[in-house]
Amino acid sequence: MSNNNELAMVKKDTVDVVAEKVRHFQENGEIHFPANYSPENALKSAWLTLQETKDKNGKPVLQTCTRDSIANSLLNMVVQGLNPIKNQGYFIAFGQQLVFMRSYFGTMAVTKRVTGAKDIFAQVVYKGDDFEYEIVNGRKEITKHVQKIENVNGENILAAYCTIVFDGGRRYTEIMTMDEIRRAWDMSRTKAGKTHKEFPQEMAKKTVINRTCKIYLNSSDDSNLVIEHFNQTDESAQEAQIQEEIDENANQEMIDVDYTEVEDETDEISTHDEPEANEPPQEFQQTGTDGPGF
Repeated sequence: MSNNNELAMVKKDTVDVVAEKVRHFQENGEIHFPANYSPENALKSAWLTLQETKDKNGKPVLQTCTRDSIANSLLNMVVQGLNPIKNQGYFIAFGQQLVFMRSYFGTMAVTKRVTGAKDIFAQVVYKGDDFEYEIVNGRKEITKHVQKIENVNGENILAAYCTIVFDGGRRYTEIMTMDEIRRAWDMSRTKAGKTHKEFPQEMAKKTVINRTCKIYLNSSDDSNLVIEHFNQTDESAQEAQIQEEIDENANQEMIDVDYTEVEDETDEISTHDEPEANEPPQEFQQTGTDGPGF
């Protein structure tokens, strides 16, 4: 978008409106941000990112997406305390709807902020591993996982698990079999593609981290504004994706739309360049692998 006046109008109708909304939340005590998080800086980063973000047809999202959807995506990002410059999420266009989709970095950040968790880590279980778990009072507990280096092979993944660690040693764990992980991939926008094939271990960890954090957060009775927007982010993505599919097939054969949960797999659909064949996705390079309408 080259017209500076038009850009200024979009900014006024989106960024400025969201900033005012967030100030209202803060003044009413409805939201408290971590000491190291600045909503103003996050919105500035997001605005710069949006000016470079294009839809799947190569057109600027600030031209093709509705201003309401742009504003809502920014609000969902800020209320969750996330920032795109930290790779905590991406802006994705589904037709005329812009959606902020968390990366697994973002999902972990929100979970730690809301629950006070000390750590979140994931591991992969390979064929040949000595792996055992128990179910105690309805909760899974990993009791043994011994792994030999010769077992580590992307073609031999049996399962993956994620554990959220709290003060005092309390833990919350979820386990997904590889069949469950593949089904989650199949429900993603791009389905299992190049990144999944080349880095199955990392993508399996990403998927189980997302699933574990979502399940734990939504098991809380807390009507937290952050959790509300955490879920709204996922719901907006699902609704926008379904509408995009309906619009694209409007003049074609009737389609059967799957309304099941769409797993957040943004690595292949972010605005960042796709990793080279031997280069891990950007999320894995940085931290290692362990681990409102207006």
